[in-house]
Formats: sequence, structure tokens, C-alpha cells
Amino acid sequence: MNPAIGFASFLLLYLVPKCQGSGTDIALDAKATLLHRIDSLNLLIYTCLLTLTVLTIWVFKHRRVSWLHETGLAVIYGLIVGAIIRYASSTNQVTYIDAHPDADAKYNLSVPPDIVRFHFPDKIQISSGEAPIPNKTYAYSFRGEIVNLEQNEIDLKATFDPEIFFNIILPPIIFHAGYCLKRKYFFRNLGAILTFAMVGTALSALVIGSLMYGCVQLMPASLAASFTFLDTLYFGALISPTDPLTVLAIFSQLKVDVNLYAMIFGESVLNDAVALVLSGAIQNYEKRYSVDGGFEITAFLAAIGDFIGIFSLSLLVGALIGCLTALMTKFTHVRDWPLLESALFVLTSYAAFLIAEVFELTGVVAVLFCGICQAHYTYNNLSADSRNRTKQLFELLNFLAENFIFTYIGVSMFTFPKHHFDPWFIIAGFLTSMLGRAVNIYPLSFLLNLGRKPPIPMNFQHMLFFSGLRGAMSFALAIRNTVSEARQAMLTTTSLIVIATVVLQGGAATHALAYLRIPTGQGQNDENEALPYRDVRSLYQSTETSRPPAEISFGLRNLDPAQSPSSDRASDTPHGSGDGGGEKARLARLWGAVDSKLLKPLLTHARPPLTETLPSFLRPLGRVLTTTRQYTQAENSLRRTDSDSDLCIDEPQPVPTTIDPQQLWPGLVDTRISVEGITGSNI
Repeated sequence: MNPAIGFASFLLLYLVPKCQGSGTDIALDAKATLLHRIDSLNLLIYTCLLTLTVLTIWVFKHRRVSWLHETGLAVIYGLIVGAIIRYASSTNQVTYIDAHPDADAKYNLSVPPDIVRFHFPDKIQISSGEAPIPNKTYAYSFRGEIVNLEQNEIDLKATFDPEIFFNIILPPIIFHAGYCLKRKYFFRNLGAILTFAMVGTALSALVIGSLMYGCVQLMPASLAASFTFLDTLYFGALISPTDPLTVLAIFSQLKVDVNLYAMIFGESVLNDAVALVLSGAIQNYEKRYSVDGGFEITAFLAAIGDFIGIFSLSLLVGALIGCLTALMTKFTHVRDWPLLESALFVLTSYAAFLIAEVFELTGVVAVLFCGICQAHYTYNNLSADSRNRTKQLFELLNFLAENFIFTYIGVSMFTFPKHHFDPWFIIAGFLTSMLGRAVNIYPLSFLLNLGRKPPIPMNFQHMLFFSGLRGAMSFALAIRNTVSEARQAMLTTTSLIVIATVVLQGGAATHALAYLRIPTGQGQNDENEALPYRDVRSLYQSTETSRPPAEISFGLRNLDPAQSPSSDRASDTPHGSGDGGGEKARLARLWGAVDSKLLKPLLTHARPPLTETLPSFLRPLGRVLTTTRQYTQAENSLRRTDSDSDLCIDEPQPVPTTIDPQQLWPGLVDTRISVEGITGSNI
């Protein structure tokens, strides 16, 4: 054989394929680099939007602007950037290739396959000079129906997977709501909150679904044919939860009545969970029972059973995880390492959400009640560093997550390819959502007032109706499935309702308070219980302007415990309107007895110890579950560090009552004030 021919064959068979393979790797590396740059640009856009929102919020607070809240700012900025991305972006277009299934391919026509495998054929044509190319198979994941083939890279990357909202964004928002819940006023208005959140949300979903179904039948046949009654009922479930973040922020600034605040906030916390479980029950009804589209009473009762069972089990999972964390922090010395303690707290809290999702329950309900239990029990066992760290961490995560969602709502109005704008459906959605909110508030308030003294006044009812802003949960439920034309119309209508209510209603909240003549500046009078030491001077200055010095001057030793804001009596005294004739709700009183005598001594270092509260035959078990700290600490030492306060702020540490005022502020006069055990001198 000629050596020259053999050497040429060697080059053709071995070196040329390697060079071509190297060129393929270079092309793939370039593609990966481009995608990485686009991903980084996408994240940079949202980071800049959040930064701009924070800076604008500071300007608004500095200038005392109250007509636009931070969430409204986030939506507006998102709309502007989304329009720029949609109409001014010149990034490379997405490449695509048409692939057709074989005639004998078997797959479900209603649900597309999860992965499409694209096969490249082998090429071994040595005689023609082409290098052999081995067969390769590439997998492409399912993203949804293609609407616009001209979509560019940044337009595509600006759209997130809906599961990110449920698994990453929503959990810290819901946990923060439970962790910073004002439980004192929550339980005083427990009857009204449960009525509005559970009965009212279900009633609102039914009313909206029924009215929307009637409206859809009057619309063009192309749209009416794509909607069933279950579709409109699902729309009623997703549009019923409220997110009155803007209104509550104004309430907190103006110090509106704490019971009105508690009812609005408590309803918004619970109706998110109720709406999520309710929408799941509707989907289960459609998936498991409703084959022919008709109504089946057995299937309906089974769906109700699903709703109650899933909600109860999810609640139980969250409460158990919270109690388990409390036991771990009580009976271990992990508090000696605050960083590990905080990490354990965060991980177990997130595990509550994941455990519920794994077992086909509702993670939102689980993480909500996990947050409530963590605040009520675990918080008391944490070190001072972990208390501050967890409060600040979840407050920060909640702020960023909320504003990110509202920013994304604005951006997605232009970048999300699955919107379906139908003006008649949008108008009907606005009108029926208002009617559903009215049915939630006014009839149920009338029924509550039959046994509630003092009743919910009419101006409070109007404010409850006005506070029905829609937000993160409605959008997350709407964007989760946008395959059909009906779901796309729901997403578009939901996004517009969220934007309109957040920007318009949120901005008009101050004017609504004035128009309805709701008193301000007098709610949350006992927030001073939770004031840290740094706020004592501001408290004194506000007190000095309203009372003569002779009335301000009193010493700690002469302070009547019955008048002390930190005394048990003050914390149990009713303020304003509550359920049960001006006292705590009956359910709250029953729960308080069990909690103080059994659960808190078991899960925290609170007194009295279990050896004093358990029956005699359980005393040995009580001794095992009681720590030395519970025997040695003072009776009321836990109250000062309990997170069960009305403000989600850093809790003050006990200050010795024998402080010399001249050591705090030397050279001042003798007139003394006393606030929460801190004695100082008049300025």
C-alpha cells in the first residue's frame, strides 16, 4: 500500500473529525456564552427595577407622598421596561426547526409530551470527502404552545417558569405573614376573620364564577365555546383572594383602628390559602369526576371533602414542623451557635412547604401556620442574635419577593406570549370581581353583627370592601396554566385587575379613609409595649406635648402594675370592637387556656412548668419535659421577649430597674419618666 495514501487516510479518518468536533464545541460554547449573557441581562433588568423602586420609595417617604405605594411603583416600572423589551429590543431571534411526529407515534393529544428527542442521522461518506458524524440525540423540554415565532432571546428569557413563583417566591411572603402576625388582635377578631376568609372567599368564588359563566354565554361563540362552568368557577377562585398590602401600609402609618387592621390583614392572610385549596378542589373535581361536563352531586361532595381534608392536613403539617423546631431549640444547645440556629430555623420552615407539596397537600397553608407556630413558640427559645436575624431576614425577603412579583406582572404584560385580550371578558371580570367582594363583605357583616357587640360599623364595612386589592396569589394561580385560550384570557384579565387595584385603589386609600370618616391616630395605642430602648425619647416627646410635666413625672416604684402597659392585665384588656361582647372571642379564650397551661410550658421555657399543670400521674413525664431554666426564671420574664407583640420589630431586652438617670443623660433635671421599666430624666 502506498504510504502517502495511508497517511492521507489516517488524516481523513482521525484528524479531520477531531478538528470538526473541536469546531462544534466552539460553536456550542459560543451559544452557551450568549445564553449566559442573556440570563445575566435578564436578572440585571429586574435588579435595576427593584433598585429603582427602593430609591423612589425613599424619595416618596422623604417627601411624604402617600398617593402611590411601592407595589404600584413596581408595577409601573415593570410596564415601562416590558414595553421597551417588547418593542425596542434587537436581540437575536430564537432559532427553531420544524419536527413532525411519526404517523404511528402514540401520545396524548390533549397533553403534549414532556420531552421531545431530536435525532440527527449518521453521516459516513468517506468517498465523498465528508467526515463521519456520529448520531446524537438532543432533548427539549416542554414550555407551552408557540404563539409568536418571532420572539427574541431576551423576550423569551424575561418570562419565568410559573413554578418559580410557587416554590421560591411565594413561601417567604406567606411565612412572613404568619411570622409577623398580630396575634393578639387576630384572635380577638377570629370569628369575623374566619367568616370573611373561609365562607366569604368560597361565596365570592361561587358568585364570580356563576356571573362570569352567564356573561361568557353572551359573548361571541368562539370565546363561549372555550369556557365551561368549571373554568369560570376556577376564575372566581383565583380572583377572590386579596392582597391589601398598600392599604395596610397606610393604616400602619396613620394608626387606624387595630381591629379594622386585624380584620383586613387576617382575612388577606387566610384567603390566600383558602383560594389555593379551593382552586385545587375545583381542578380535582374536573380531573377525577367530571368527564361529560355535567354536575354530579357525589363528585361535588367529594370536592368539598378534598377542600376540608387538604386544608386541615396542610395546617397540621405546618403546625407540627413549627412545634418540632420549638422542641429542638428548647432541648438542645444550638442557641450557643446563633448562625447554625438561624439556619436550622429557616430550613425547617421551608421544609414545611416542601413536605406539604410532596404529599399533594398545599404548601402555602403549611408554611403559613408554620410561621404562626414559629413566632409563638420557637421565637422564645432563640438567642437574641437569631431573633433579630430571622425577623430582619424574612422582612427583607418579603419586601423583595412582593416587589419582584409586582414588577414581573408589569413586565409580563408585554413579554409573556400567552396573553389573550378580549375586552368583553375583561370588563365582565372587573364587574364580577367587585360584586363578589361586595357579597363577601356586606351580607356576612350583617350576620356577624347579629351576635357581635359592638358591631362592625358601616364605614368599616365600606373600608373592608375597598381593601379588596388583588395581588400575588391571584397572578400566580393565573399564570400557572396558560395552555388553553380560556386560561390565557383569565391571565390577561387577572393581570389587569391586579394592576388597576394596586395602582388606583392603593393610591386612593388615604382619601377613602377621609371620605368614610374613619378615625386615625388613635389605633394601636398599646404598641408602646414593643418599643425598643432607642424609641424612648420619641415616645417621651410625644407624651410631653399632650400632658403637663406634673402628670408625666412618676417613678418606677410608684407605678401601679394595673396601669403598666407590660402587665398581664393590660395585655388582656380589650381594645375596641372585638368578638364576644367586648372581650376576647370564646374560641380565643379556650385556646389561651390550653396554650398557657400546656403548649407554652411544653414547647418553650415559659412558666408555670408542666409539673404544676399536668395531672399527678403525668408528673414524671412533666419533669422530663421541663428544663432547669423554667424552674429558675422569674414568672413574667418571658413576656418581655415574646414575639407576640403588635409590631414586627426588634424586641427590647429587659433593663435593670435600678438605673441611675444621671448615668443615662447626665446633667438633666430630676423630673422622671418611666416607660416599660426604663427610668430616665426629663429632657
